[in-house]
Amino acid sequence: MPSSPPLLSLSDIAALARVQRPVASTWRRRHPDFPAPVAERGNRTWFDGRAVADWLTATGLGNTPADEIGPELVAHGLVRPAEEIGAQRLVSVLGALLCLHHMDDKPLAGITRDALLARVERMDPDDEFFRRELVEDPALSVRLAPLAEELIEAAYTPGGAHEHLMAHRHRLGLTGPDTGSLSPGLRRLVVRVADPLGHIHDDGTLTVADPHALCGDLLHDVVAALDDPSDSTVLAAERSAVLARLTRRRLELSGVPELGLDVQEGDELEERLADPDLIVTTLPYQAGESRSRARVLEEVESIGDLLGEGCTAVVVGPADALVGELDAREAQIRSRLLRSGLVESVTTLPGGADPYRPGYGCALWTLTREPVAAARGRVLISDIGARSLDSGVGEALAEDILLWRAEGHHLGGHDPRYGLSVTVKDLEERFGAPLVPPGPPVSRIVSRTVRDRPALIAEAEARLSEAESQTRSHADAYGPLRGGLVRRTGPAPERVTVGTLVRQRRLVPVKGHRIAAEHIEPRGQYAVLGPDEVLGRAPRDGRWIDRVVLAAEYPHAALTEPGDVVYTTGPEFGAVIDHEGSSVVAFPARILRVNRQARRALTPRVLTLLLEGASSVQRPAGAVRAPRGVGEIALPDLHPEEVARLDTVLVEAERRRALLDRQYAELDTIRRLSAAGFSDGTLAAPPT
Repeated sequence: MPSSPPLLSLSDIAALARVQRPVASTWRRRHPDFPAPVAERGNRTWFDGRAVADWLTATGLGNTPADEIGPELVAHGLVRPAEEIGAQRLVSVLGALLCLHHMDDKPLAGITRDALLARVERMDPDDEFFRRELVEDPALSVRLAPLAEELIEAAYTPGGAHEHLMAHRHRLGLTGPDTGSLSPGLRRLVVRVADPLGHIHDDGTLTVADPHALCGDLLHDVVAALDDPSDSTVLAAERSAVLARLTRRRLELSGVPELGLDVQEGDELEERLADPDLIVTTLPYQAGESRSRARVLEEVESIGDLLGEGCTAVVVGPADALVGELDAREAQIRSRLLRSGLVESVTTLPGGADPYRPGYGCALWTLTREPVAAARGRVLISDIGARSLDSGVGEALAEDILLWRAEGHHLGGHDPRYGLSVTVKDLEERFGAPLVPPGPPVSRIVSRTVRDRPALIAEAEARLSEAESQTRSHADAYGPLRGGLVRRTGPAPERVTVGTLVRQRRLVPVKGHRIAAEHIEPRGQYAVLGPDEVLGRAPRDGRWIDRVVLAAEYPHAALTEPGDVVYTTGPEFGAVIDHEGSSVVAFPARILRVNRQARRALTPRVLTLLLEGASSVQRPAGAVRAPRGVGEIALPDLHPEEVARLDTVLVEAERRRALLDRQYAELDTIRRLSAAGFSDGTLAAPPT
């Protein structure tokens, strides 16, 4: 393959830098040293990938760490070869070349066909790692050698280069159901729960096994967590011969010694090499219509049979079999597993555990032989299905399981954050029922928030009473709302378009700004108002931007002024008044600013009311966009005296609306706290 620099579009540059697409356009516009385009094809502009990578490294812009920009660029350059020869073949041949470089520690640049074949025969005569991949088509192997060398140069080592290749295998097209695709968060959770450092023998050695290795993700992650991978022994089995060889190369490149590595092609581990201290595995994926839940549970049983005293297995598999409701035959198998005393913990995982099969629900089981005495006869059952498996949730869940493994169940011990300790006897009484916690975690029930719920509800009730009192006082002082509005007699006011009002300088249009998602925070100095805030779909104080970020990234951004009317036309028309000002309006929202010094000036409240009532901005059902632009909206050109009278009515209506909003807010607080308290059984309604 040619080693010419890959061409990147602005979208590719944004992906390389891990920013939104508009950010790349902004860089090109604002930075004179941004690389110049090298080609124009159709309506797309192309840039030299290496020049872009050098620019990102030099400027420090973007979210990609500097040491990952090079490998990311090389991986982008692999997309076209993958389309040409196939993803599986590309990954296999490149991986074989990287393994050859690792084993004989010689560069691949400029290698000839004869030299390549000689090195292959010398380093892998028994075809354990890469001989067949490189000998099958020597010309292709020679063509791909420069790409392999670029990967090594970018990642510093053949092992690091292979991991970047594996990290991008799905982008290249290697997405079959048997290639493995657990989310990064779940892979970290498996390693944390497996606790490889806690299973190391006194002599520093560890034996880890996976009877369903796929591409070797979990084995690699466990080995990478060790201080010295060369002290590990790895046993694996994989039904696909191609993936078995890929896993063998991957573990060799990860530092596992050749004599301590055995990857079988098939379903059976080679147990004569060593007894596993730790098993990590993902049960093979099967479509729901052909999946046998009984077979899944029998597979878990067979994994438990491999465990010796004090050894642990971490198994990820289909949720319907591991935690779902079962028929009588399936329930007998799961009951047998529970009674065996091997099942340590059961966890329902959130959706997206397998990003490439979002409808495939997963669960995680841990098994251990001879648990601590305080854990015998009990299982830790957790459910994080409604949560996002971020680092905080994963770390807390792993801590729950590890402390359960070390301490078991005893009063005064660690209260799990996401589950409950349940006796096997209780589970047997719920024969075949879903394996979910029978109630909220103890830590939630005894948390300060839960303990304080009655007091919090009482405080909300007191604030509600105060708001009601203020509403009555206002009504007593000002009487009922009487706007004095009557049916108009005589000719209707002439109509004038918003565009005409702008040309007459009675309104000033101000554009919104394209704000990158990574610059928006839950706290900051300037509120961000976009379509969701304008339409009431998000709170007005939910998104903020830091003043330093605004000054650095958006030097031309203008803040709102008090009384600005912020509007949006998509996904529907809406307008609100920013009474305080000092906000940032996010495109596609925009601003109409009233010129209070103009002749026949409007007020923000009157303008907003007239815009909301204009039929030309109301979109028909099923329409994709508003029928007209804002500039074409025709509004009645009210006399200034009528504008003043109408504004007075709107001010009073606004005051009363604010008083009622306070009551609604307190009522919502009372309802929310009550719903949470009654759902977890911590609140009661006593008899009157």
